[in-house]
Amino acid sequence: MCRARFRFLCFLYLLSFTYFLSACHQAPQSKITIGSKFFTEQVVLAELLAQHIEARTGIPVTRKTNLGGTLLVHRALQAGELDLYVEYTGTALTAVLNETPRSDSAAVYNRVRQLYSERFHLEVTEPLGFENTFAMVVRGDDAKNLHLQKISDIVPFAPKWRAGVGYEFLERPDGFRGWSHRYNLHFAESPKVMDLGLIYRALVDHQVDIVAGNSTDGLIDSLGLVALSDDGHYFPPYDAVPIVRQSTLARFPQLRAALADLAGKLSATDIRRLNYAVDAQYQDAAAVVRAFRASKNL
Repeated sequence: MCRARFRFLCFLYLLSFTYFLSACHQAPQSKITIGSKFFTEQVVLAELLAQHIEARTGIPVTRKTNLGGTLLVHRALQAGELDLYVEYTGTALTAVLNETPRSDSAAVYNRVRQLYSERFHLEVTEPLGFENTFAMVVRGDDAKNLHLQKISDIVPFAPKWRAGVGYEFLERPDGFRGWSHRYNLHFAESPKVMDLGLIYRALVDHQVDIVAGNSTDGLIDSLGLVALSDDGHYFPPYDAVPIVRQSTLARFPQLRAALADLAGKLSATDIRRLNYAVDAQYQDAAAVVRAFRASKNL
């Protein structure tokens, strides 16, 4: 009886040890995961990267879109929950690295690329070809009647105006506090914080009088809104760049060339049209991206 029990225990031990060895020698993960922040352009860009990588390399791609704001997505990338997402250089410099905004596009790109590699083991790849800066947006009628073309033009009207912003713009070092200080703006009340997907509708419905949007948003033109020029040169450059884990590039060497294919391929006009197709025409992001890739022979 004891001998039979001993043999059974030995069998269980060998089975467990075999399983352990099998687990240790499992092939590395055979897919990559691409994420995005929680606005339309980010979903479009994630889909563009996913489709292009799948077509060029055959690597299966999992999409995790609309995850949240900059810091949440950045932490997911650091933790290995994501392999890749698109960031904007000025956002990386100020919101992630907590550095002072600067105006030179190449200097910002090189600084972000250096520090992301040193601190986070992340690779900042080549820019996609467009910049998405913050856009301070007013109603078209107000722009016409009050002769508003640039941000400094709103100074005399601000004491009677209400501003609408996303949470991230309120908190960022390159956001509301620094912007209002640079232009000496004093609004009627504290800014209303709202979801980015609702911000233009709030402006059109006169819930607010100026909003912090994005320069590549397709709804600005379609809703008859006007983006004021940043004549005080407050905002840093925000070039769109794919950021990827260095460990992922080591695992999939072919990924580097696939990402390089997209360098400089997307203009501000291109992304504005893609955003418009999804936001204003309610087209499916994947279908919009497929049509775009076909038009560019990507």
